[in-house]
Formats: sequence, structure tokens, C-alpha cells
Amino acid sequence: MNNVVATSRGLKSGPEGLYVMEPVWPAPARVHACMSTRIGGCSAVPWDSLNLGDHVGDVPQHVRANRALWQRALGRRPVYLSQVHGVQSVTLSPQSLDGLQGDVCECIDNTIAATILVADCMPVLMCDAQGQWVGAGHAGWRGLAGIAGVGVLEVMVGNARKRGIVAQDVRVWLGPCIGPQVFEVGSEVRQAFLASQPAAANHFEPAGEADKWLADLPALARLRLQAMGVNAVYGNDGSESWCTFKQSSLFFSHRRDSPLLGSSGRMAASIWLD
Repeated sequence: MNNVVATSRGLKSGPEGLYVMEPVWPAPARVHACMSTRIGGCSAVPWDSLNLGDHVGDVPQHVRANRALWQRALGRRPVYLSQVHGVQSVTLSPQSLDGLQGDVCECIDNTIAATILVADCMPVLMCDAQGQWVGAGHAGWRGLAGIAGVGVLEVMVGNARKRGIVAQDVRVWLGPCIGPQVFEVGSEVRQAFLASQPAAANHFEPAGEADKWLADLPALARLRLQAMGVNAVYGNDGSESWCTFKQSSLFFSHRRDSPLLGSSGRMAASIWLD
């Protein structure tokens, strides 16, 4: 990213009207990461303007142009997954093509960028303290809760451990997502978290309607990371400034936009090595 001006929370403006968020975290020099906003592309309403999702009904040539812009900004090729709100992990290589099914990806190659698409779910970026490994995850409530207590975060930290990286050396950035002020869920969602971690009850507030709760995804993520011994966690603190639903000028939101407009664009969170 060249010729950019830093603002709060890592938001930066640059050439061609592109706005990105760069994590403010103690990553090693080899590790680079950023997340797109909705600003700077060529898509029309309701995908305006930097929509990077090719599965949401946008004009294909607009998506291709936006993805080309994102690739130029990264300086290497982002690999886009086919995400299914699961916990499957993919190890990326220079031969990896777009469309691999998974909600977690990891990479040790410096020619590609591990990339996750979101529009209310929380992007999670990870690296190790030595700058040898990076990973990206797509954490909506299903992916975060997982199955029998094994979700996206457990898979990502597990990938690091398989490479000999101890929990104390894992660095995590939580990106923007739908915030606890508006993320209303049913009691079955709350129970999915409490089944494996009773302390998760502290991160659900009654929504004022029977069997409805307001869920705090960033806090739930921190709780699970802490349980694995991962304490170097940065980014989204659950405040309104990080909320994709509330910050409509910056972020796409499936829950906000789709009922009114029929669809919503997607943002990308990418991480890579020099």
C-alpha cells in the first residue's frame, strides 16, 4: 500500500479512492494484512462500490475489475474460497485456484494472500511472532461455535500448533462484524456456545423479546482464544465503530442491506508474507 494516510483504527485512504483497514497489531515485519471497505470500486447499488464477492448477483465484469484493483493493492494474488459457514481448512499454495471450499485458510508462501470474504461475519487474521505463517478465517456464529466446541478459531490455532507454533506466539486480529448492539439471535445460538463454554453466557444480553438475545461475537472470540492460551488479540472490541450494520458508509452488511435491497456486497480481509 503506497501513498496512504493513516486514520483511526487503521483506516487508510489511497489512490483511486480506495479505502482499507490495516490491522494495528504487533505483527513481524514480514507479515502484511488489510481489509477492504465498500469504498473505491465500480459496482452499482446495492453492491456499491468495491464489491469483491462473485456470488451475490453483481455484474461479473464489475467484480473482475474490483478484484483486479484489490490484487494491485496487495501486490500479489488473493485466493478466494468458497465459504460455507463451516470449519474446513485449506492450505494455500501458488497453484491454489479460487473456489476451494473452506472457511479457514493458511499459507507460508509469499506470492499469494490468504483471503476471506465477509459482510457481517467476523474476519479473523492470524500470524506467528516469527513471521513464518499466516492464516485467515471466516467466523460467523456457526463457524465460531463449531461442532462440539471445535470451531474456526480452534482450527486456526490448531494449524499453527501443527507447525510448531506455541499459543503464546500467535497474534490475532479481529475485523469488523455485526456488533452486539444489533446482532439478535435465537436461544439455539446462545445454547450452541454455552454447551462447550458456560462462561459464554456473559456475552449474550436479552434482546427484549422472548428467546431473543444480543450476541457479542468479538467477545465470544476472545473468550475462546483465551481458553487456548492465545492472549495477543487485537482489533474489534465490540464498539459501534466496528459494526458493519451500523457503519453503512464503510461496510457492507448482509443483514442490513439484503431485506431492503435484495443483496449486499462482500469485503475482503487478506494477509500475506513478504
